[in-house]
Formats: sequence, structure tokens, C-alpha cells
Amino acid sequence: IYNYDLQALGNNSYMLRIGNKTHTLTNVKVSKTVASFALDGVFYDLPVKDEQQILLAELGFETDASGSQGTLEAPMPGKILEILVNVEDEVKTGQPLVILEAMKMENELKASVDGKVSEILVEAGTSVEKNSPLIHIEPIG
Repeated sequence: IYNYDLQALGNNSYMLRIGNKTHTLTNVKVSKTVASFALDGVFYDLPVKDEQQILLAELGFETDASGSQGTLEAPMPGKILEILVNVEDEVKTGQPLVILEAMKMENELKASVDGKVSEILVEAGTSVEKNSPLIHIEPIG
């Protein structure tokens, strides 16, 4: 944990001060999945994770949204509590699709792409294993 100060300079550029060191961030671009920037002239592309993805990683369950772009898979073993979409529904990236109960917690599983639900492979009440396919989405675009 570091104390820092971040000041916008304009044109997607920032000054970052950590302790007594100053750094320049340029070409800053952030999407739902990647943060791209140059730090003191060195370019980086870093994955962006939501709270659920961070928690799953801390618990040793990595989600690989890029592996099967159009398929929502169970990130861990659990029980399907609710399916929030129907076949033919259009969905947006980050939209909750399924509620999965695992380790006594309810987890919202979200779409990794914009698209149309083409197939639902599970029903509420079904137990699933890690990496089980749950929903197929035909990407749009």
C-alpha cells in the first residue's frame, strides 16, 4: 500500500507522485477489460478486474473470460440459483446472467461480450462443476 497523488495534465496524461518520486503516465486508455498506458515511456497493457474476479483469484479460482468469448462458464463448483436471461435476449458486457451459489455466497456471473443468448445449458437448481459451460452468447460486432 502506497500513498500517492495523481494529477490530470490533459490529453490522457497524468502526473503520478509516489513518495518523493514523480512519474508521467501518458496515452492512458481504459476499457472494461484492459488498461493501457505508458509509464515514464514504457508501455503497459494490464487486465482490468471487477471485485468478483479479484475475490475469485484470491480464492484460487481464476476466470478466463478470453478463453471462450461467447461461452459463460462456471468459475467454481456450485449450484445455479437463478438464470436472469432467456434465449434470444440481447446482453451487454458486464450484464449479470446467472446467480451461482458457491461457498455459501451468491455470485453474479456476467457476460464477457455484447451479444445474443443462443443457448442456455443449465437450469435453476442444477449443480455444476468448475468450467462447466452455462450459457452460449453469439457476439455482436
